[in-house]
Amino acid sequence: MRNFFLCFVFLFCGIVAFSQEPYQFETIIDLDATPVISQGRTGTCWSFSTSSFLESEIIRLTGNEIDLSEMYTVRNIYPKKAENFVMRQGKAQFSEGGLAHDVMTSVKQYGLVPQQVYSGYTEGSDYHNHSELIATMSAMLNTYTEKPGGSLSPKWKEAVNAVLDVYLGEKPEAFTYQGRQYTPESFLKMTKLNPDDYITLTSFTHEPFYSTFILNIPDNWSNGSFFNLPLDEMMQTVDHALQNGYTVELDCDVSERTFSSKDGVAVIPEDDDNKVKSLQGVYPEKNITQQYRQEQFENYATTDDHLMHITGLLRDQNGNTYYKVKNSWGTDESRTTNDGYVYFSEPYMRLKTISVMVHKDALPKTISKKLNL
Repeated sequence: MRNFFLCFVFLFCGIVAFSQEPYQFETIIDLDATPVISQGRTGTCWSFSTSSFLESEIIRLTGNEIDLSEMYTVRNIYPKKAENFVMRQGKAQFSEGGLAHDVMTSVKQYGLVPQQVYSGYTEGSDYHNHSELIATMSAMLNTYTEKPGGSLSPKWKEAVNAVLDVYLGEKPEAFTYQGRQYTPESFLKMTKLNPDDYITLTSFTHEPFYSTFILNIPDNWSNGSFFNLPLDEMMQTVDHALQNGYTVELDCDVSERTFSSKDGVAVIPEDDDNKVKSLQGVYPEKNITQQYRQEQFENYATTDDHLMHITGLLRDQNGNTYYKVKNSWGTDESRTTNDGYVYFSEPYMRLKTISVMVHKDALPKTISKKLNL
């Protein structure tokens, strides 16, 4: 009887030891960011996340909080994407997707405007829905590449801009903001942002480290270049940036079952049987190596899905590090928690990060030297 009792005690203790432990987070770093908003029914996370990143940069540089127009950037980039599609005779991707460097291209060429000046909403709406816009644009561009009149119409660019004006609105040439007159260019100057100060980093072994290369992912339609770092150094850069007051732009994969906006966490459990349970509590996670990261990328298990904005660091009750990541899916409690943020574990970041954008001054000096910056 005594032996039976001891066995029961040991069994009970074992169950307790391996039972689910709900997450308890402690904030370590929480940098300034503007409120979470929704990208609506659009694929323009690249503009929403990078605009949020720039809004935090404006706070850092000037102390001012400005709500930037995401759709002004989208309006500037769509004609470029259309031209890329048409000039490649339809042998390119035309979609809503893009990357952070596309925003910087728009900023450098066309400046910035505040949200109150250019909302991009259709009349009577306060919610973005680009389903009809993209369907119309795609049909038009496919028609142009088929050249039904025997040659490409000289008015195709004019037609594309007309459609964009109908759905998003005409771009402002001058406007008033807080009692002062601006152009998009002078407004950019006021923010103290310099788009040339920002670089994109990634980590893949199919190209040399400490060099730049064009990452072949579907949304890199503009052939943007990425600085390539070893995985540990890319993560070191993210941590160093946050520790020194710089937020970080993030391109990542959110297709995993273990990414959940509803639960507010993103993790990579060591045991696949714990995928669902790990969204509710702490379980051991995989050790993510450079080789495993590369394998998952090359077999399409890690893809370019979504862009978000890293604004801080947290720690759970076991001392594990998490990244506070601002999403653009709103704050509706039926879809999100943590006020619209998702907490990425370090293994999730190591495996599912496609790239990050940072200010050049946010790099550790040793890494900056290796990149000749």
